[in-house]
Amino acid sequence: MRIKLDENVDERLAVLLRDAGHDANTIREQGLHGTEDKALYEICKREDRLMVTLDLDYSNIIRFPPEGTPGLIVLRGPNQLFCTMRILMETLIDALARELPAGKLWIVEPGRLRIHEEADSE
Repeated sequence: MRIKLDENVDERLAVLLRDAGHDANTIREQGLHGTEDKALYEICKREDRLMVTLDLDYSNIIRFPPEGTPGLIVLRGPNQLFCTMRILMETLIDALARELPAGKLWIVEPGRLRIHEEADSE
């Protein structure tokens, strides 16, 4: 899976993704620090990369529709301590082993995954 970590996600967490076999890069590695959210959303779509972020703005499906993207992943924990972020990343890695997030918004919480999918139009 091709993944991009937003600048608000500790870069050390990319190693966990890479160790799990994912192609993970970071905003900082690409020199995109400070890029606006909408531009990053478009870059991820163009590069066919999941966006992993702590930014709750990406959970706004009107502003950032997950349809047509490789997926949007928002990490939500009680704090942003590295040990908490590691648990969230491990939860994400486990979920990626079972399911693909394409076209979906995933909210990753400690030991839990919430998935927003487009409602079927019948």
